[in-house]
Amino acid sequence: MTSITDPNMSDRFTSAMEEIHNKQLKTYGEITDATTELCQSHRQFVKSALDTCLKKCTDDEMLFETIQTFKRDLEQKNASLKEKQHAISDMISEIQQKEMQKDDIIQKIDKLKEEQAKRKELIESQNKANKDRLRNLQKARLVFQDHLGMEIRTILGKTQLVKGEKLQFVFRHINRSVQDSAFVVTMGIKEDGSYQIVSSDPALECLPVLESRLQETNNLPAFLANVRKEFIALARC
Repeated sequence: MTSITDPNMSDRFTSAMEEIHNKQLKTYGEITDATTELCQSHRQFVKSALDTCLKKCTDDEMLFETIQTFKRDLEQKNASLKEKQHAISDMISEIQQKEMQKDDIIQKIDKLKEEQAKRKELIESQNKANKDRLRNLQKARLVFQDHLGMEIRTILGKTQLVKGEKLQFVFRHINRSVQDSAFVVTMGIKEDGSYQIVSSDPALECLPVLESRLQETNNLPAFLANVRKEFIALARC
């Protein structure tokens, strides 16, 4: 063991302490360098993280704006869709109303066709009845005009009662004392084709009865014969 009295002991101790101090300084320097490197690395990491966060915030803001834009577009499209749905609903309602009007028009047309067919039948029936009456008039003309001196005249009435074309049957040879004396009955045809007795001159009280009988029998020659008989009876009074 080295003696403490060794004169080199102090130098060696000093040298050892310096060596230890240098090692510690070196270790401290390494620690300082490591710390500095770690600080710089941390700063870079923090800066990178901050940049990443800022970029993320910017991207999020852009994404939010895009979402808001899409949301507004969606609301506009929904509003437009609702308007189109209302328009389609109104159009469907209008089409249904037109279909109902179409059905109503078809029904009216069918009804008009039926009424027209009925009118046609009525007109044909009236024409047939008029033809029958014309034949009766011709028969009456042959019987009365040719053999009994009866005259048939066509006249136009001047009053609402006898408005339109009428026939006058003028009887002569009624009054034996005055052969040419005229006894007149005026008649026409109603819209339904029936006979209408307008008047007689001189007036016959039984004319309504004779008219009613004519409506029942539709026998004009018999009616004229009865009228002639009534005129003869009236002239004898």
